[in-house]
Amino acid sequence: MEQKALITPSPNKQKKAAKKLNVSLIYGIGFTLIIAVLGFILAALPGLNHIGPLACAILLAVVYRQVFGYPKKLRTGIQFSSKKLLRFAIILYGLKLNMIVIFHQGFPLLLRGTITIIFSIVVLMIIAKWLKADFNLSLLLSVGTGICGAAAIAAVSPIIKAKDEDTAMGVGIIALVGTVFSIIYTLIYPFLSIGPMNYGNWVGISLHEIGHVALAAAPAGQDALAHALLAKLTRVFLLIPVCFILMLWMKKKGKIEGEARFEFPWFLIGFIVMSFVGSYIIGNKVLVSQKVMSDIADFTSLMLTMSMTGLGLNISLKELRTKAIRPLIAIIITSFLLSSLTYFSL
Repeated sequence: MEQKALITPSPNKQKKAAKKLNVSLIYGIGFTLIIAVLGFILAALPGLNHIGPLACAILLAVVYRQVFGYPKKLRTGIQFSSKKLLRFAIILYGLKLNMIVIFHQGFPLLLRGTITIIFSIVVLMIIAKWLKADFNLSLLLSVGTGICGAAAIAAVSPIIKAKDEDTAMGVGIIALVGTVFSIIYTLIYPFLSIGPMNYGNWVGISLHEIGHVALAAAPAGQDALAHALLAKLTRVFLLIPVCFILMLWMKKKGKIEGEARFEFPWFLIGFIVMSFVGSYIIGNKVLVSQKVMSDIADFTSLMLTMSMTGLGLNISLKELRTKAIRPLIAIIITSFLLSSLTYFSL
């Protein structure tokens, strides 16, 4: 009876493989950092400052992929940025959520936020089904529209097991649409027959991202901006129950499809913990200065931009043209309906 010998790599080969892996990891992370920094520089230019560093970095990554191809030698580091850094950034994003203010404002704000989220998801998914748009990309856009744009898409993406290119496309689309709508808001504000506070509430309950809300509300003054951000943070708070609902849905779907294992998104627990830390420990006792909190926010944005760079490198322009147009139409229609209905409900 012949015995098969187990061939193990020599120590030298193991060291070389480990070294190659480390080089790929470090250089890949550095590569996403360079593009992320370039994204921030681009976002500071006139015109591009409205769409933000996330979208600019994704645009640079997409262009690089089409011109030079995917940098396979840096794959390990790029995947680290697109997956590990993404989850860590979402955890730190929880510091932006002030639960004390939200709880003090009570039920009405939460109710309005809930209605916005349900409306966005249901309407966009109905339109997407009618247009025969890609399901996962449409679902990401519906959650991003209802809650908080790119951050919501990044949080939900691992839960629904979306492809990296879908996540990147979703972030790019929602940045574009949200920017266009926020600019339209600022242009029409002088002609609206509502006061600054009502305008702020409308902005906060209907626009996509916190940056879009700040951009649209600022021209109406500090009171409008404060009301807008409060309404927006209420929707950010609702990201927590929405994620858990999607987890249950995916778990049920997994059982139907015969999946043996469901991966719990532990980063969501980190998001909740950091929300409580920021609200009840740091916020109450002023243990951390505003400058440190600002630095943490900048660091979070940098990590999120690096992760989006990694995702953007997976996008093929051919697939983008064929896959994104119908979800884009769906989000435009949904955003218009959401803006109109929330305005007339003030």
